Amino acid sequence: MLAHRGIDVSYETIRYWTVQFGPKIAANLRRRKLRPSPRWHLGEMVSNIAGERVWIWRAVDYEGEVLDVIVRKRRDAGAALRFMRRLLKNQYVEPQVIVTDGLRSDGAALAQLGLIDRHRPGRLRNNNRAENSHLSIRRRERKMQGFKSRA
Repeated sequence: MLAHRGIDVSYETIRYWTVQFGPKIAANLRRRKLRPSPRWHLGEMVSNIAGERVWIWRAVDYEGEVLDVIVRKRRDAGAALRFMRRLLKNQYVEPQVIVTDGLRSDGAALAQLGLIDRHRPGRLRNNNRAENSHLSIRRRERKMQGFKSRA
C-alpha cells in the first residue's frame, strides 16, 4: 500500500511500528469486543503433556467464543470448583445457563457456588459447542506429535 503511493519503507521501520503501536491496537480491539453470551458450555478433555496425563478444562459461550482454559492433573470436584471460580471471577457477565457434559464433579462444584439452579447437564448435542472447541487443540496436538510442556 505504501509502495503503491511511492513511499519507501524498510522492514525495520515496519517492525518498529508493530512494537510501538501493536499493543495499543490490541487494547482497542479487546475493548470493542462484544460481551460473551450468558449461556456457557463447559467441557473437559484428556491430553498427554510431556508423557503425563492431564485434563484440559474449557468454557465457551453460546457463540463458540472461548471464555477460559485451564490444565489440571485431576478431573474431580476440586478441579471443577477451581475452574468455575476462576471463570466467574474473570468474566463480567453473570451466566444464566451453564451446560456441562454430565460430569458429577461439575454439579458438585456448581452446588458449592450456589449456581445449581442454572445447571443443565447436557448429553450428546446439548454440549456440542464445548466439544467442538476441543477440535483445535486435538489438531495442534496431532501436528506437534504431542505437547511437550504445560505452558
